[in-house]
Amino acid sequence: MSTVTRRSSPNQSTRGAIASDQPRIDRGAAAWSDIVCLLGRILIGGIFVQSGFQKLMGLDAFAAGLVRNGIPGTIAQVLAPIGAAVEFVGGLAIVFGLMTRYAAVLMILFVIVATLISHRFWPLQGAERRTQAVQFAKNAAIIGGFLFVFATGAGRVSLDRWWRRVA
Repeated sequence: MSTVTRRSSPNQSTRGAIASDQPRIDRGAAAWSDIVCLLGRILIGGIFVQSGFQKLMGLDAFAAGLVRNGIPGTIAQVLAPIGAAVEFVGGLAIVFGLMTRYAAVLMILFVIVATLISHRFWPLQGAERRTQAVQFAKNAAIIGGFLFVFATGAGRVSLDRWWRRVA
């Protein structure tokens, strides 16, 4: 018979509950899962907060980069502030755990679009192709990270959790 660690309230998450006869790494992961979720959200969302802020502060340069990647100038002028704002606000929502699953879906869509605009490696050759293929693969991995955020939610250390308690 194994002992299971239980939360004090039946309404609380059972994410951390695990049998005491489980391997130490499993028990440690369960015990630290909320902090790990917070750290993961800070790391993945923080990239987009920083990048989005830089783009917001240099919208003309961002729009020019979109034009260099084949977006027509008039469309680039519209997409630049939208893309920079989505990147910045979506990153903040992930970091703070606010509407986390919606933010994860938004960021997945953002990364897909950004990757298809900026990291089209298939028409390139040589070193440039390899560099862009690596960037494309990194963005695919970031999408994987956002899929984990979508699946797990924000965790207990989040505005989502606080909002549910207040509401």
